[in-house]
Formats: sequence, C-alpha cells, structure tokens
Amino acid sequence: MTNYVTVVGSLNMDIHIPVAHIPLQGETLSLLKPSSQAAGGKGANQAVAAQRLGAAVHFIGAIGDDDAGKMLRHKCELEGIDVSGVRVVSQANTGQAFIMLEPDGHNTIMVEGGANKLNSVAAVVADEENVQRSQIVMAQLETNLEPIIAAFRLAKAAGALTILNPAPALPELPAELIALTDMITPNETEAATLTGLKVETEQDCEQAAAKFREMGIANVVITLGSRGVFYDVQDKSQLVPAHKVVPVDTTAAGDTFIGAIAAQIVPDLSNIKETIEFANLASSLTVQKLGAMDSIPRKNEVIGK
Repeated sequence: MTNYVTVVGSLNMDIHIPVAHIPLQGETLSLLKPSSQAAGGKGANQAVAAQRLGAAVHFIGAIGDDDAGKMLRHKCELEGIDVSGVRVVSQANTGQAFIMLEPDGHNTIMVEGGANKLNSVAAVVADEENVQRSQIVMAQLETNLEPIIAAFRLAKAAGALTILNPAPALPELPAELIALTDMITPNETEAATLTGLKVETEQDCEQAAAKFREMGIANVVITLGSRGVFYDVQDKSQLVPAHKVVPVDTTAAGDTFIGAIAAQIVPDLSNIKETIEFANLASSLTVQKLGAMDSIPRKNEVIGK
C-alpha cells in the first residue's frame, strides 16, 4: 500500500557555508570552500524523502514571489510532489537557512522563516479534501503553528495519523497541538527542551517518553544521531543502533528519517520496528553524501543495501 502523505511545512533556500569550526564571538573565518545554494527546508526535505521512499506526497506551504521560491516549487514538482497547496506570498521572501558545515560532517543551522511564517489556516481549509484523504499528516516547526493545528484537526477528524517533528524545538507546545499529535519525533536536544529532562542514555529516553505520555502524546521516537534511535510506541520500546558509516554531511539525516517513517509506517503503527530499521538505513545513506535534499536516497537504493 502506498501512503498518501500531506506535509505542512517549510521551503527554504539552503546556503551552505563550509567552515573549519564554528566561529567564536568576534572571530573572522575564511571559508574552507566556496559557499553554495541548494533547495531545502525541513518540510521540503521531509516531503522529498517521503516521496522518494515510497509515499505519494501533497505539500502545503508558502514561498515568496522570487527566484528562490520558483526554484523550490519546480524542484518539488520534479520529484512528483503535488504542490497545489504551496502558495506564493508577496509580503516576504522565500525562507532561507544558513548552514555552517564542519569538516567532520556536523552542521549548525540558522533559519530565516520568511514566507514560511505566512502560511495560513485559510490555505489549509481550502485544501481540506487533500488533507482528509491522507493516511499520514506531518509537520515541523519552521512555520507558524496555526496552520499546523488546523491541518492536524482535519486529519484527526478523518482518522489520519499525525506526526509532529518538533524542530526547531519550542520551550512549550500549545495544548491543542499536543492533543492532536499521535507521534512526536524529536532528536535528543529537542526532547530535552520539551521535557526539561536530560536525554542521553536509553534510560533517559524512557523517562522522556514517559514525560511525553504525561503531556498527552502516546507515541515517541527520539533520534540520537550516531547512537541510533529510541522508540516507545504502543507499549513497545527499544533502542535501535545506528549504522556505522563515515559522515560527509549530516544536514538532511533527520529529515530523511522522518520522511521514511511517513512513507513506510502503517496507520495502526504495527510495523514500527521494521519502519525504524528502514528509516535508519535511509539516513545512513544520506549522511554519506554532501547536501541536503540531493543526498536523500530513493527506495530502491535503501532496499538494495
């Protein structure tokens, strides 16, 4: 079965800045290599990952009336993503992400929301038919919250599974958004921010999952980078080790993982372990290539490994 997935999310022009290290306050660095631009944004990356890894994806978002927005929209169209829900707004430029990439593959990211912050509830309501025919509706936090809540409300009314990737993390999530979220997928830093707990060991993850359940979110998947993924879903929990590879660029690893979850999970979550293993493998392929969206593998590449 092919999952029909609606993504409510961001579209950014990624500006990659290769540095020897993250600069200290007042420090001036020469770039290791020339900077470069590429299509990105957590929403777009996750949409592309889901599409490449087996889903049929519909996208709801906003871009500026500029060349970057046109390029991002065209890039998604080339992937086969339905972009009929992507609006052009004149009040802001297309979102941008400034990615400082270190030689070991780790990155530090600064995001200018731009048009992403002008997505609207009205746009979601106008797209009600697409949202309600989805098996999966997922979102991140690079956009404003109101359209996410509206989309999740429509999804729940139609019996769809809602997945929230709380990135970038907020100190507190709105109670209505929590109540509408079936699965939350933070990394360890985001889990710590949202729960107020240290999230390093497997025991820490268990305690964070318990905290999320107290908050009202029953299913928790925490990505731990090179240490793997912890999941607590439907009373089953496990730490699944990561594949050992030499990373080149970790920029889209988390987005690949989330997109793979959306593409492979069944609505009753009964295949969670197999889905996590598939998503782990997909992410391990992503980090071995430079770039964000362009490094995301296709389903046949993952299955062939």
